[in-house]
Amino acid sequence: MRQARRLVPRGMIRFKSLGSGSSGNATVIQARGGASLTHLLVDCGLGIRELDKRLAAAGMMADQVDAIFITHEHGDHIGCARQLAVRERIPVYMSEGTYAAIGQPDFGGMLRLACDGAAIDLGGLEVRPFTVPHDAREPLQLTCHDGDTRLGVLTDLGHVTAHVEQALAGCATLLLECNHDEAMLRASTYPPFLKRRVGGAYGHLANSAAAALAQSLLAAGRLRQVVAAHLSEQNNTPELARTALQQAIGGAAEIHVADGRSGSGWLSA
Repeated sequence: MRQARRLVPRGMIRFKSLGSGSSGNATVIQARGGASLTHLLVDCGLGIRELDKRLAAAGMMADQVDAIFITHEHGDHIGCARQLAVRERIPVYMSEGTYAAIGQPDFGGMLRLACDGAAIDLGGLEVRPFTVPHDAREPLQLTCHDGDTRLGVLTDLGHVTAHVEQALAGCATLLLECNHDEAMLRASTYPPFLKRRVGGAYGHLANSAAAALAQSLLAAGRLRQVVAAHLSEQNNTPELARTALQQAIGGAAEIHVADGRSGSGWLSA
């Protein structure tokens, strides 16, 4: 039985990172639809016991999740998605390419295929996936809109394309990959092939590229909050990510940094 839902003011999106980085990624997005709340879980890159624990710490239970969206097949994002979806009978959305990449397992009727530009209606929340350049089969990121506010989720991409920038236009808040500092990556103990992968066009977004995107979106739209996410434990620091964003957008938008293992507090979009 699903738990009773605590109401939030109409037109409000709240979100909380449960963890963001190579140790596991998961974000809860909450919006009001009519007289109830809609909860979307973006990625499940944790063990199911750990996910249950972090949901409980956030004031939730797993059976309150209405839908799961998986961005791509890498283990720190897909994690316990199948186990959770089957256990709680939760629809799980992913691209056809992601489904193929994980071997097309049986989701017990809970699988829903998502694709670039095709809106997903979750009642109080419209989710719109978009493709990104990353070394995965068919990776998707997403925006969430409650009819008033738009939240963008953008992690795991090697560079910002015009398509990405267009998809994020009008976002008030952006959960944004700030994976690495370029100088730290060059000086790191990573082997050369891994440095090329991380810093390449289909790897991960550097602080400087993330800051440039935030600056562009700020100039063109309604951006008022940026949450730096998916920071590398070896090749970045919260201070470097924050500084890069501050230099690009100054005090024009609020800046937060999600912790790799504990994520963030609840934030309003």
